Amino acid sequence: MRATRRATAVACAVVLLAGGGCATRTQPPPVAEQPSPTGDIPAWGHDSVRFLGPADELGEAGLLDAMGRRGSVRDLSGEPLTDRQLAALLWSAQGVSAPSGARTVPSAGALYPLETYVVTPQEVLRYVPRTAAVEVRSDAKAKIAVTQAISGTPAAQAYAIVVITGVPARITGKYAERGIRYMWMEAGHAAQNLLLAAAAMGLGAVTIGAFDDAGVATALTLTDREIPLYLIPVGRVS
Repeated sequence: MRATRRATAVACAVVLLAGGGCATRTQPPPVAEQPSPTGDIPAWGHDSVRFLGPADELGEAGLLDAMGRRGSVRDLSGEPLTDRQLAALLWSAQGVSAPSGARTVPSAGALYPLETYVVTPQEVLRYVPRTAAVEVRSDAKAKIAVTQAISGTPAAQAYAIVVITGVPARITGKYAERGIRYMWMEAGHAAQNLLLAAAAMGLGAVTIGAFDDAGVATALTLTDREIPLYLIPVGRVS
């Protein structure tokens, strides 16, 4: 079984690197509900939980094609994205890709210190990888606050702003101060996956590292145990 799985993965990689598509399962079998890795942050206040749908908008996108399309696009439209598109973006960044609970990005010690949010004009979504659903909080002010936190770029007008945050306590318990470096590395892995997914779906995106940390944290109602690391506006190209 393990040899077959390895052979399939190699074959898929060859097809993708050749510029073709490879039919892969973008939504794994349900994973048993697991508690937060360390119980280090309180439950995030939300109004409801919504399943965005399977992450199948990526279809059979070719890896080389997506890499070739990826670029920093700042002229983004405020036109809404579909739930299926959001599902594909979030799954690419932090989705569960195997029954074991492994995710789409490598994480030191499989401790997964990241959280992923999406801020839209009407609501804030927090991705829950183990269920591939989002916790939803209606909030018409969060987008305004986040836009102000990254003022100076037209990308702030994008319909969705993905916010990748980190919870240092999840990883420093095992790796001490070095764990902070691992957390930032993982944020980079997640961001690149999301950027490639956006490119594969014909969407524009740009990464932003210069922002008002406190403003973003307040908009998302983060505690002092969770810090914003990376912002990625995503939308249709204007």
